[in-house]
Amino acid sequence: MEAAIITTYRCNAKCRMCSIWKFPTKKGEEITPEVLRRLPPLSFCNVTGGEPFLREDLDEIISILEKKAGRIVISTNGYFTDRITALARRHRHIGIRISLEGLPAANDSLRGLKNGFDHGLRTLLELRSMGVKDLGFGITVSDKNARDLPQLFRLADAMRLEFATAVVHNSYYFHKADNHIENKAEVIAGFSGLIRELLASKRVKNWFRAYFNYGLIRYIEGKPRLLPCGAGRDMFFLDPFGEIRPCNGLDEGSPDNSMGNLKDQSFAEIWNSQKAAQIRAKLVNCRKNCWMIGSAGPAMKKHISRPLAWIIKNKWLKRGNTDYV
Repeated sequence: MEAAIITTYRCNAKCRMCSIWKFPTKKGEEITPEVLRRLPPLSFCNVTGGEPFLREDLDEIISILEKKAGRIVISTNGYFTDRITALARRHRHIGIRISLEGLPAANDSLRGLKNGFDHGLRTLLELRSMGVKDLGFGITVSDKNARDLPQLFRLADAMRLEFATAVVHNSYYFHKADNHIENKAEVIAGFSGLIRELLASKRVKNWFRAYFNYGLIRYIEGKPRLLPCGAGRDMFFLDPFGEIRPCNGLDEGSPDNSMGNLKDQSFAEIWNSQKAAQIRAKLVNCRKNCWMIGSAGPAMKKHISRPLAWIIKNKWLKRGNTDYV
């Protein structure tokens, strides 16, 4: 099972595509590290926010999660270089993903964070010099930054860093309902170029990333998901208040999607409750067709034969053809 732990809704950035920063949690409202001891064994855990490095007790949070999860990745805007490198020195096996929304001009504009690109790049360089192995950065693509997509991938490739992608989404989690892509052709062309480079790579992991990015193209085009969504079954979100939720992709105003609060119940009681079963039943009819790595990643592992078949078809049988199927 995989999980995303949303440690806080506080954030030092003011992103255009995400309004979490307008609805910050208060320190006293946020779950304590001790609550995390109730979590089940996890194959993977993404620690996110808001900005998780605003939590003064993040070191304790990671210490507890290290005993629960096979792999931990922290998502951050990379602004707090000293805090990030200090944590990485104490926890040598964690992963770090820094959000860079384009080259300097686009990133700082989209994130509303002065010198945000410089801080993020400095943090990446420091972590690289420390020998952090699970390290990379990612971009949330829109027509405001699609032009920077190939350059950012080549930067990641040259620095031997992982490169993660997403596209703008709307949901209760982001407090957004007006994210949209106007120039879909330009964005799709950017992703098609990225897929070509990923398939040409010698790294097997990049071939599967190509499949994931093909799923993003389908999302932009309004087509159904490539794979069934396992939200609430194969993965879950724990929000800063302690609520266990199936995902972060549901719309604003959607019916209550909390399965239960980890401060009040054990995880097993929540996961096996009637309320959890009711929420899963509703999700069967979900028509959002979200394609975010939090739910797409577990689905790709669960249905591995389908990404494999796509890779074989598009890497070898259709070499040079950009009409991915």
